[in-house]
Amino acid sequence: MNFGFSEEQDLLRSTARKFLENECPSVKVRTLMDGPEAMDPALWAKLAEQGWLGLISPEEYGGMGLGFVDLVVLMEEMGRAVVPGPYFSTVLLGGLAILEAGAAAQKKEWLPKIAEGEKRATLGWMEPSAMLGPQGVTLGAAQSGGRFTLSGTKLFVHDAHTADAIVVAARTSPGKTAEDGITLFLLPKGTPGLQVTLLPTMDQTRKLCDVTLTNVTVGAEAVMGEVGGGWQPLSRVLDRATVALCAEMCGGAQKVLEMTVEYAKIRQTFGRPIGSYQGVKHKAADMLVDVENSKSITYYAAWAMDEGVPEGPLAVSMAKAYVSDAYRRVAAAGIQLHGGIGFTWEHDLHLYFKRAKGSELTFGDATHHRERVAQLVNL
Repeated sequence: MNFGFSEEQDLLRSTARKFLENECPSVKVRTLMDGPEAMDPALWAKLAEQGWLGLISPEEYGGMGLGFVDLVVLMEEMGRAVVPGPYFSTVLLGGLAILEAGAAAQKKEWLPKIAEGEKRATLGWMEPSAMLGPQGVTLGAAQSGGRFTLSGTKLFVHDAHTADAIVVAARTSPGKTAEDGITLFLLPKGTPGLQVTLLPTMDQTRKLCDVTLTNVTVGAEAVMGEVGGGWQPLSRVLDRATVALCAEMCGGAQKVLEMTVEYAKIRQTFGRPIGSYQGVKHKAADMLVDVENSKSITYYAAWAMDEGVPEGPLAVSMAKAYVSDAYRRVAAAGIQLHGGIGFTWEHDLHLYFKRAKGSELTFGDATHHRERVAQLVNL
């Protein structure tokens, strides 16, 4: 694999960094995260103008038609700026699910509107059992003729309170295996029986909701893909979203490292910069190792997703297992090396630490993905 980036990808990175530094500084992040949507409509419109809401959507649906590695480059810069709001849920969850599993009519209706910034979408798949595999999908979808009635609860659904559509994974039949019998449904906002409750969370830059479905009745037009064949496209969406999250975490960790090294150069004790002391040097070196290893394993997973290689799922879980721990370690070390000022809420390090803790658990923590790695190598 060539770990180098193309000129176009380098341009995308530099453009995104400049744009986000100007349009989404930490002062704005703090303001937006206190609101219910954590997003400024003006900023959302500018993201659409940049083409980033349709970055990986085909041109026929109003997108840019770029590859997944391109999106990972952008997500790294998003993580560096701790961008709040529904970009992740709309592009990596709801939008990608429609792209992967949607019928031609569903793609034609939703993807151009998402790319233009007119509509937002998200994905509901986790349930009260907290099981991350196909066996965790138990929300019932009883079929009668050409109609389906859905009842159950989805937990920790990203930005469901502002989404114009929610893709829901439900079980339409028991199936011979846990993967069989899962069907994806596209439910527009305001569907009767669909109730969304905003949850209090530690990281307010990313809003989470409970979604309750009470006898939600829909027709065949709401079905995405084949009835009972929803797990395969869903698993592809979750794998790609996990890699994108890892890239976002890499960007955040890189920024924490830079902030900490800069502080170590200017903060003095006993007439010397604290960065001249061995204990500080070694801690910063450990942070650098974590950041660089995180980038390498994430870039490999992104390439594996783009190329569709058989070891793609293995690469995804290897990345998430490592980066989950690494970002948390880097964020915690950054606060420690900043000393007393690092423990004040006014310091931006807390934005990164909270994002690190939230991202650590999203799509499964390191323990879950180590177990998945073991299963994938037949241990």
